[in-house]
Amino acid sequence: MEVDQATLSRRRVLGAGAAVAAVAAASTVAAPAAQAATATVSSSATAAVIKKVVMLRVVSYRYNATTRVTTVTKYVKVSVVVRFLGSRVYQKNSKGAWVQIPYVWSSKRKTLTFSRYLQLQLAPKPKPPVAPTPGTKVIAPTTSGSVSAYHGTDWARHLLNRAGYGPTPADLAAVHALGYAGWLEAQLNPTKVSDTACDAALARIPVQTKTLAQSAAIWRVKHAIDTGAINGWDQYNSVLQDFTVRALMSKRQLLTVMEDFWGNHFNVTIYAGGTAESRAHYAYTIRSRAFGKFTDLLTAITKHPAMLTYLNNRESTADHPNENQGRELLELHTVGVETAYGEVGVLNSARMLTGLGVDSDSGEYAYQPWNHWTGAVKVLGFSHTNATDTGGEAVVNSYLSYLSHHPATATRLARKLATRFVSDTPSAALIALMAKTYLAFDTAIAPMLRVMFSSAEFSHSIGAKVARPYEHLISTARRMGVTPALDNVSAPLQLVWMADDAGHNPFGQPFPTGQADTADHWESTAATLFRWNNTWNMVNGSPGDVVRPPLPTVAIGATLPATHGALLDLISTNLFGRTLSADHKTALLTFLGVTADKAVSSGSSAASSGLPSLVAVLLDSPYATLR
Repeated sequence: MEVDQATLSRRRVLGAGAAVAAVAAASTVAAPAAQAATATVSSSATAAVIKKVVMLRVVSYRYNATTRVTTVTKYVKVSVVVRFLGSRVYQKNSKGAWVQIPYVWSSKRKTLTFSRYLQLQLAPKPKPPVAPTPGTKVIAPTTSGSVSAYHGTDWARHLLNRAGYGPTPADLAAVHALGYAGWLEAQLNPTKVSDTACDAALARIPVQTKTLAQSAAIWRVKHAIDTGAINGWDQYNSVLQDFTVRALMSKRQLLTVMEDFWGNHFNVTIYAGGTAESRAHYAYTIRSRAFGKFTDLLTAITKHPAMLTYLNNRESTADHPNENQGRELLELHTVGVETAYGEVGVLNSARMLTGLGVDSDSGEYAYQPWNHWTGAVKVLGFSHTNATDTGGEAVVNSYLSYLSHHPATATRLARKLATRFVSDTPSAALIALMAKTYLAFDTAIAPMLRVMFSSAEFSHSIGAKVARPYEHLISTARRMGVTPALDNVSAPLQLVWMADDAGHNPFGQPFPTGQADTADHWESTAATLFRWNNTWNMVNGSPGDVVRPPLPTVAIGATLPATHGALLDLISTNLFGRTLSADHKTALLTFLGVTADKAVSSGSSAASSGLPSLVAVLLDSPYATLR
């Protein structure tokens, strides 16, 4: 077996190790035309040709689902015997049968090269899930499957990687104790999940305690800012601290993930001018409605002072309607830009929203009829005489109900949820079923999630999502057992700044679109560098002033294995729940300068001074960055 030795620079400790562990020469392959995925070919196929050729066996790759182009970033050259049948390539499996493989012949390079598009075509197609009936609970899929060479089929870790911010030993134990369906049902009813440790940590955030709890009235927070009792900048930061503590510690993991999802669907950029007094209450508004009816969530968000301020609707009047919120209500919050509402629809949408304002003294929402535009309005299939200024709020309520029940809204929300939790390219069948469920349950969010989590498509998507910078950082911290210290509540904010360096402040997208949720927005040279820096710093003690167990306790445990090979197996199992592939294990042993059977002791580099480097390499690998 020949390993291509093109260089992959990784800074400091990765230098020599990465060159051995991975191949950096990249090759780009256009996907073949869609064809029926034939699992085996008869030995009597007269057009078949058997040859010994060179295969660029894939180690890692990038895939653009839009162009269907696979870019192989790391591979190993091997000689293989294959059977060609037209453009299809077959290789014998362990039972001696010829099975089609996801490789195509490159006449230019004279090699077989991996195609992710073909791999997807060849993968077994999951059966479409069945729509639930009222009262239906989550149904645990009978099987689970990985689309990544770096992951096994551990359903408990899969749940915590998607419905949470990554596995911890305690959360894994809870998932196994409750079972797949039981754990998810508990998550969908978060008030029934005890979260005392997280609540205690949240109580230590200064501007969120006592009278300034996250659910405090906006007028009370405004008064405290106006009188100098608290600083507006600190109030913004408390929102990020609060969210990060929940991501790190909360037993209500799915609720925290949904706070991120809805917080970016209805983005009010953190630090947006004029929202210091209302931004914490805005986050609370999302959390308290995250699993309810979308109609209620949409109405609460549309009338919230933070949104009315962020999109300038508090300045919108009958004489001068401001189109910002009326446009984003259609384009981003409900039916989507592809729906033909037109510029007249945007104007009428803005006209209806006039009068939704903010009281200048209290900072609270106030309907102001003197600002409401009157006259007939029409947007898509919604029309109203809108005859009186005092009746304007009722018109808005009807309009929001219409938009939330629109089939385009149902499809758009279903697609966004499936993209968030399943894959960057969820199937049309799953999207359609989730949308149908949403409408059947009067815009309720939880039934959509039940359908999605009950689907074979979700259970067979292990490793299909890339962890965004903040998600990877929090997941790393959770693997390391990091929690906020009693005497320092600023550490969670330091984690936000670390993720922000990589471009992913969770609520920091400066545009109303919110943070992107697909891999193509987060895979770049810069993102790779920042992720490595953050991983290295996290493993080596940053941020400080947090509670964290010693690294050997997390990575190795109480008993040191006898050999370096067993040590690698133990560390990878503790971190990922599985051992490394043979090639990756060999590469890391080479990095350590040892053989698998070499004895290990407490003084060995791999178990002492070199352990942080080894753990950082593992936590920066696709074993951790794919989820």
